[in-house]
Amino acid sequence: MRRNLSDKIPLAEMMRPTLLSDVVGQPHLTDLPLSQLQLGSFIFWGPPGSGKTTIARILGNLSQQEFVCMSAIFEGISDIRKLYERSKLKNENDKSTLLFIDEIHRFNKAQQDALLPAIEDGSIRLIGATTENPSFSLNSALLSRTQVITLEALDKSCLRIIYERAIEYLGNPVELDEDTKCFLIELSDGDARYLLNMVQLIVSHSEEQNWTRQKVSVFFSKKPVLYDKSGEQHFNLISALIKSLRASDCDASLYWLARMINSGEDCHYILRRLVRFATEDIGLADPQAVPISISVWKAYERLGSPEGELHIAELVIFLATSPKSNSVYIAWKNAISAAKATGSLTPPKSVLNAPTPLMKQQGYGRGYVYDHDSKNAFSGQNCFPDKMQRLKLYFPNERGFEREIGKRLTYWENLRNKTLKEK
Repeated sequence: MRRNLSDKIPLAEMMRPTLLSDVVGQPHLTDLPLSQLQLGSFIFWGPPGSGKTTIARILGNLSQQEFVCMSAIFEGISDIRKLYERSKLKNENDKSTLLFIDEIHRFNKAQQDALLPAIEDGSIRLIGATTENPSFSLNSALLSRTQVITLEALDKSCLRIIYERAIEYLGNPVELDEDTKCFLIELSDGDARYLLNMVQLIVSHSEEQNWTRQKVSVFFSKKPVLYDKSGEQHFNLISALIKSLRASDCDASLYWLARMINSGEDCHYILRRLVRFATEDIGLADPQAVPISISVWKAYERLGSPEGELHIAELVIFLATSPKSNSVYIAWKNAISAAKATGSLTPPKSVLNAPTPLMKQQGYGRGYVYDHDSKNAFSGQNCFPDKMQRLKLYFPNERGFEREIGKRLTYWENLRNKTLKEK
């Protein structure tokens, strides 16, 4: 039997499951005993179209509690307080309230705090849904009173099940070839709601019978990539890029760079992190890493996007394939630590200038040896404070140009030891 589609009701709403057993893709949640899901408060964290709202509504229907839905976009503190007062009265009559708040990450701290007394005294059992990492978007007091359950983006097999259910539900109004079906599933990018919206649009255009991959591609704009330039996805992708560079995985580095640029990340932010990487993870193993990184940044500033993005790609390849060394990074940390521990010690007087007679009388500059007048242009004099033992802070490795630096340091160390013995 072919169903009539309503322009006002989304297919995703018409087909929303009413039983946990009909929810696909979240077995770690739907296979739990129902009794376990009817106690305590939950935060469902997952990408759009993964089933957060559906599962919350099913639990609401199965619960013996009054089920109330709120949207964090529209509700304020006054609405929460009114609900709390009503819920307290119901709780006194042994009937609490199950409150579902969609987009709970949009609540500010004051709104989140307003929920705490109701959850604390049991008047309200909360189920919140969020696409943002609760660690960043919810305060610790609310998190301590709830259990966070992560929902995953739906994989292709789950989306195929949902697609087949939709076509059967609508009475098989269209017949798509395998390639076109796969393309629809790819376009949905793990989002069941987006997939069902596409199916609804295809079916509603009944005059078009011969849907192909090419026609679907033209008909639908690509689903916007899930990305928040100030949230978790921002940090996840830059972390993946930097760690791929550090692992010298050139192909993965290019992939994560493309993901960030496709998502609309600020290229200046990417370049700033790449310049930092050039020092922190390559350093003197290739002294050209920093000037090349800065020259690419300048080239991007002159060209802009999209032309300048090719320069960033070239830089990523260069950094990924460069020899790696964090010796400079470690040496600087060692130096900072030593400076904090011995920060009040003065330099040896031999390396201080003596611009006044009094300072000369005090011994400033006495015993200083001008290195260029020494054999091999190396005096071997001590430049650490007199009351401080020499420290070795920089340990070059055997990769890239640092191999040559290591040879120089060893050569100078031998000369210094020889000078000390002669004294």
